[in-house]
Amino acid sequence: MGKAVREQLSRVLNDHLNTIHETLQILDKTPPSSLDKVSWKEVIQMGEQISKQATNAGMLYTGENPGVKALEENMAAYFNMLQGFLLLSHGSSTGAGPTLSSCIHKAVKQVVDSSFMLLHEAVSSFGLPSNKTQKLSIPQLAGAVWEACSALKKTPSTNVIAIGKAISQVAVSMKDVLREMNELKPASNEEEEKEPSGNSSTKPEDKPCDEDDDLCDGDLGSDLSPEEMKIVELTTDIVSRTLVVHKELIRCITLLLQRENSDDISVDSLEKILKVSQRIGVQVDELGACLYPPQEISAIKVAIEKISSLSGEVETELRNLKGCTEDFGEACSRLRSSLGQLGSELGCDLAPELENLVITD
Repeated sequence: MGKAVREQLSRVLNDHLNTIHETLQILDKTPPSSLDKVSWKEVIQMGEQISKQATNAGMLYTGENPGVKALEENMAAYFNMLQGFLLLSHGSSTGAGPTLSSCIHKAVKQVVDSSFMLLHEAVSSFGLPSNKTQKLSIPQLAGAVWEACSALKKTPSTNVIAIGKAISQVAVSMKDVLREMNELKPASNEEEEKEPSGNSSTKPEDKPCDEDDDLCDGDLGSDLSPEEMKIVELTTDIVSRTLVVHKELIRCITLLLQRENSDDISVDSLEKILKVSQRIGVQVDELGACLYPPQEISAIKVAIEKISSLSGEVETELRNLKGCTEDFGEACSRLRSSLGQLGSELGCDLAPELENLVITD
């Protein structure tokens, strides 16, 4: 009897899943501009209803003899909510750029995927002899739906917020690179002055690495010459200044969000700023990798040239949006100074790139 019921429920579930998969394809298409934009608050509210339905489903499928009709009705109600949730989500992406659309799609997919997992598990385990694992798995899966729905509250609701958060992630990565740079140390003569005693013996487990290894993790970045450390210090200053530029850039974007006509801000310009910011982040990563001995001077030159040029692009786009603040301009000026110092040290002519960064009224 239990097997027949599971098969019946599985057929009903698959029919619902096929309908949802068809609706999901709509999310991959850009909604027409004529479509009325749906407030993200409506999406969040529908998500709250789904989380409640998931809790009810978990309780129902783990209860005593709920009845096939009750299970099918619960499933139908759940998928009706999912269907409405997807349509609302699609409406909320009206006017969304690539970054916001990606955020919406990711958040929506988490709700749908966690719901699928819950109902699959509930149906496949229905009618089977109860055990501790099954009793735990369904409540946990219902909890995963709740978490996915709760995450909707943290999902960006506008292009400006989505791009601001994405740029913040670039800044976080830069901060990690900067921390690693600060851990680089000059070579020390202390170990060379200490000669091991002839009677001493080293246990294999005490050795930090094999004798044939050229590099050990603990030694990386701790044997730089004074000349190399000079490059490290100048490069670290550049990354630090670049991080400040990005922090000021985030403040500028926050101010853009506070404008009365923030909905009219050019999405294309914001997306371009983000892409350039991410490209700068790539060059910062490259700088961090090039500082370990032997230092890759040619790659460092290329990286600072690109940072110089890309920083100018960010400033230009921000000025076109009339969102450039005095603090941002000063941060760019200090970055130009740091780039010039390292360029001079390496014999690299950054003058053409630096000219592009000159602030004009």
